[in-house]
Amino acid sequence: MCGIVGLFAKSSAVEERLGEHLAAMLVQMSSRGPDSAGVAVYRDPALPGWSKLTLYTTSLHEDWHGVRDALRDAFGACDEPSVRSSHAVLVVEADADVAESWVRSNRPDLRVMSAGEVIEIYKETGLPEEFAAEFQLEDFSGTHALGHTRMATESRVTTEGSHPFSTGLDLCLVHNGSLSNHNRLRESLRREGIEFQTENDTEVAAGYLAWRLHEGASLEEALDGCLADLDGFYTFAVGTADGFAVLRDPIACKPAVLAETDDWVAMSSEWRSIAVLPGAADARAWEPAPGVVYVWEKATV
Repeated sequence: MCGIVGLFAKSSAVEERLGEHLAAMLVQMSSRGPDSAGVAVYRDPALPGWSKLTLYTTSLHEDWHGVRDALRDAFGACDEPSVRSSHAVLVVEADADVAESWVRSNRPDLRVMSAGEVIEIYKETGLPEEFAAEFQLEDFSGTHALGHTRMATESRVTTEGSHPFSTGLDLCLVHNGSLSNHNRLRESLRREGIEFQTENDTEVAAGYLAWRLHEGASLEEALDGCLADLDGFYTFAVGTADGFAVLRDPIACKPAVLAETDDWVAMSSEWRSIAVLPGAADARAWEPAPGVVYVWEKATV
């Protein structure tokens, strides 16, 4: 099953209430995925030369200020941690890939949920309504966001195995469906230098996109490549620093709906998630066509 939601703000009014709208959309998907929930929110860009890390801990008493001090010792400057439940965002004066590599080497007990200039990923097991309250989603503002509720079918119910998955800077993917060639593709991507943290097939799809983008493909070209290289049934929603994209496989048996107004673009597995948005009754709504890439980016909207 699983449920996907996405929201792209086209007005400052929606940006200011992005988290509130995202939470309402996510809760509507509870029946499609009660095992876990997660979001990727794009907001508060780091200053030039700085980057954002979203880190996850299994410890009930993590010393996030100690993590900050260690990053300061390594790179010279790191802001105060912004802590939400089991996650913390740290903004450090370093390139994102360098800072991420340092955490993986020096604090392997911490999981890097996301790295980049604007992305923040939060995810946890449990019901979407509980997740939204625990992480206080209503407090978030931002330009765009993706969310996912999971019905686990191919791997254990864990925080790490929940969506969204990020395998590139400011890149994330949420997925409804199942891939049949993910094991073979995972090994191929590992030979290209892509690292994986779980056995989830969605992380393989995210890794594929990261590889294609690194090779110079545009987001649309990378998603077009999915149609040839990924076997299975899927609806993908992909987040980048500039916006998000949606793709359904050529058969398109997994549900999806898109809608747009002057203030926002939204996608979901079901209309009921979009119906909670302001102005939804007057939105232009349609079912995304099979095998067609839909992209919304800040520069083009």
